[in-house]
Amino acid sequence: MTITLTHFLIVSALLLGAGIITMVTKRNAIGILMGVELILNAAALNFVAFNAYAGGRALDGQIFALFIIVIAAAEAAVALAIFLNFYNNMASIDVEKGTTLKG
Repeated sequence: MTITLTHFLIVSALLLGAGIITMVTKRNAIGILMGVELILNAAALNFVAFNAYAGGRALDGQIFALFIIVIAAAEAAVALAIFLNFYNNMASIDVEKGTTLKG
């Protein structure tokens, strides 16, 4: 049995679905960030899979996937810094407490 593009798309769709469900159901900011990371990984997998099966230039999909990984790392660093500041102010990382405005 060979692995076809359909197999990669199914795994990517499962990652996307898991990411969306995680983002919708979690109230914790770290959980929501994990859902975003799953969605970005699904996109990176799609780029690599389509590049492997569609032909074209040799490394286009891998370059886009590497770009997604770099952007995801920067996004995670900024988000964790924001969450740390939020935790210092609210003593919780529950996103429901973020609706409270201080001023």
